Amino acid sequence: MIENRDRLARTPARELAIECVEAGIDAAHPEAVLKDKFSVNENRLQIDGTTYDLHEYGDIILVGGGNVAGHVAARLETLLGDQISEGVVVTDDPVPTQHVEVVEGEYPVPNEQCMAGARRVLQLTEEADREDLVLTVVSGGGSPLLSAPVADVSLTDLQELTRLLFSEGVEVEDINVVRKHLSAIKGGKLSAAAAPANVVSLVFSDVVGNPIGAVASGPTAPDTTTFDDALRVLRQHDVNVPDRVYRHLERGSKGRVEETPKPGETIFDRVSHHVLADGMTALKAARDHAQTRGLNTLLFSSRLRGDAREIAKAHVAAAEECRVSNIPVEPPLALISGGQTTIMTPRRSDIGPNQVFALSSAIEFQQRLKTNVALASVATDGFDGFAEVGGAVVDGETGSEQQEAWDALNANDTFDYLSRRDDLVKLGTTGTNVNDIHILIVDEVDSY
Repeated sequence: MIENRDRLARTPARELAIECVEAGIDAAHPEAVLKDKFSVNENRLQIDGTTYDLHEYGDIILVGGGNVAGHVAARLETLLGDQISEGVVVTDDPVPTQHVEVVEGEYPVPNEQCMAGARRVLQLTEEADREDLVLTVVSGGGSPLLSAPVADVSLTDLQELTRLLFSEGVEVEDINVVRKHLSAIKGGKLSAAAAPANVVSLVFSDVVGNPIGAVASGPTAPDTTTFDDALRVLRQHDVNVPDRVYRHLERGSKGRVEETPKPGETIFDRVSHHVLADGMTALKAARDHAQTRGLNTLLFSSRLRGDAREIAKAHVAAAEECRVSNIPVEPPLALISGGQTTIMTPRRSDIGPNQVFALSSAIEFQQRLKTNVALASVATDGFDGFAEVGGAVVDGETGSEQQEAWDALNANDTFDYLSRRDDLVKLGTTGTNVNDIHILIVDEVDSY
């Protein structure tokens, strides 16, 4: 899975951290998830404990978008075969299918194919009749991959907006508030297009806490945010967005553009959602693997949010407590966590929060843990922000040149620093996206 695994696994602790990351990503892959939570028996479709009698529906239509969408489509074709009458999904990780059209788009910045695919998804959904069943794949990566901008906003505007918001360290939940109010498909508008058909949303969540309206900017979920909220995000972060973006949001704020569909509207009466995988899916699998390798485990949190640098410090402090006082668990130890941290200062396009988390941890190792320690900090989708790497694996040696490490961290130069030390993770597309995963291994190497 990790392309440069052999070069990264230079110590037993590093190898264990990598193994745990790979176990987590494997567990969150659609093949594993759908095998566990999706089955068909005598024309009854069971999704995570809920049964749908397929005799009660007309056509079965499969639509959606995100990092997992191609793999989900392929798996559902295996289960449902030609019962899927038609379908189209947009993804950055296409796989061969027979009945479902797979559109390959770019991620994390949308391209023309994303827009064309999203328009095709809308068209197919709008054609659904009342008795039809619309299976909708909603996953991380769906926000850029399902890009259908409103008429007075261009794709170029969306591309520029995406880069600006991420470079300013705006949290993804806030970014999605803005995206919803610039889209013809997000913020519940896909459900509006499908109504009154039956919509069953298959969710792979990359958002902390699994708010359905935030995953892929909530194409099938009611939206609780407003145009005013979107403007507030831009003003709060003082982002100089394209003029057409700002004008559209201001028109919406003044009631000149219809709001996104809200909770309680009848278009959601026949919509259901199933969260099939999330960050905890990966973290539990990583924990289980660590235990099979003889380590004690502390599943620290699946809800890490905020400044990657500061959260990394707390992470290492917790590991230090375990080593010094055996509280709450004693080494040998795997401290496991996940979530979606951010970089709080403007950054280069090749810098991501996992790199910052890793280098900040490595610097802390010098003060707290020093030896027999390793940390892997990896984006489960394979891309650390806009960087073409998935994150980093570090140990006590990574930050041994303390001043140089500090200078790199403060100058947002983590990519070059970690690259020179051969600590960057080369991963590529993984077929899933359930947030970031952090594995910190602590103890004497001889005890493994």
